[in-house]
Amino acid sequence: MKLIRANLTHLEYVVTLFDGYRVFYRAQSDMDATRAFIRQRLELQDSVILLAVDDNSNYLGFTQLYPSFSSVSMRRIWVLNDLFVDPSARKQGVGRFLLEQAKQFGIEHGARRLELATEITNTSAQSLYESLGWLRDEEFYHYSLPLT
Repeated sequence: MKLIRANLTHLEYVVTLFDGYRVFYRAQSDMDATRAFIRQRLELQDSVILLAVDDNSNYLGFTQLYPSFSSVSMRRIWVLNDLFVDPSARKQGVGRFLLEQAKQFGIEHGARRLELATEITNTSAQSLYESLGWLRDEEFYHYSLPLT
């Protein structure tokens, strides 16, 4: 398995995986809107998309990182907003590989930490995160304010 940092030449592969990710989270499939969204991320370079690819050039999964900052530490943090493995590639270490590569990316870019959120019911993902040293936040409540 190898890692590729996505650019516009990988657009259609990312679109297919990202649409599958959205459907997994109960959104309607919308390839045109997905394509526009991913194209914008890649053109603006306001996120980093890491792709897992096998030796036969099959795109197995992706993770998308968004930059942020920690005001207290005055350092970059990365929000691991999306992680998806194609159903045909699950239970083969792809998710673990992507998480390890995201960690390495953060280290190489001098980040203070990576952050993520997952559904409370997604216990298999939680087990994977915890096996890789991710810590569940027991100190802070996180809130969101819907604007639409």
